[in-house]
Amino acid sequence: MKFIDEKFIQNSIEKLQDASPQTIAAWALQLEGPAVVTTNFRPYEAALLHCLVRLNPKIPVIWCDSGYNTRYTYEHAAELRSLLGLNLKIYVPRHTVGYRDVTLGRPDVHDPDHALFTEEVKLEPFNRAMAEFQPAIWFTNIRKGQTAIRDRLDILSATTNGILKVSPFYHWDDTQLDKYLSTHDLPNEFRYSDPTKVLENRECGLHN
Repeated sequence: MKFIDEKFIQNSIEKLQDASPQTIAAWALQLEGPAVVTTNFRPYEAALLHCLVRLNPKIPVIWCDSGYNTRYTYEHAAELRSLLGLNLKIYVPRHTVGYRDVTLGRPDVHDPDHALFTEEVKLEPFNRAMAEFQPAIWFTNIRKGQTAIRDRLDILSATTNGILKVSPFYHWDDTQLDKYLSTHDLPNEFRYSDPTKVLENRECGLHN
């Protein structure tokens, strides 16, 4: 995409600051270059997926499945895939959970091996997906108040390699999202677990 620099981002944020998530998403989709949306099917992901699929039914939905999700998350993912007709692209780690349990285990966040664990189950599949799709626009469902790092971002930001990261629901709280889900008769699922984060307010590694 052309003109992705700090001035462009700041000017666009000012323009879109009070816009609805639908307006923000529609604005981003008309920009030059391919777009993708990433999801982990955690709580409230249905809102972002519904918003984008209504605007672009064929948008690639990238799910980096660590293999450690709860059965409820897998059931939720299957339900949303069917309900919304998601163009789902699933990426998994190079090694199985069984192999990793024997060779590496599931290191605690304070264990030096936790960085390797995170690289294997989350970062490598994510980087592989992004390398294959080479998007110019990346939609995420990060929101203000989730982590200290995310509080420093906004509805628009840029990755180190120049991808425009768009977070249409960045300023929305749970109450607003609950209303969105109810209005559109969308399911939600709270029994979610991320083995690389452990603590809810800990950054997952993709948005650093």
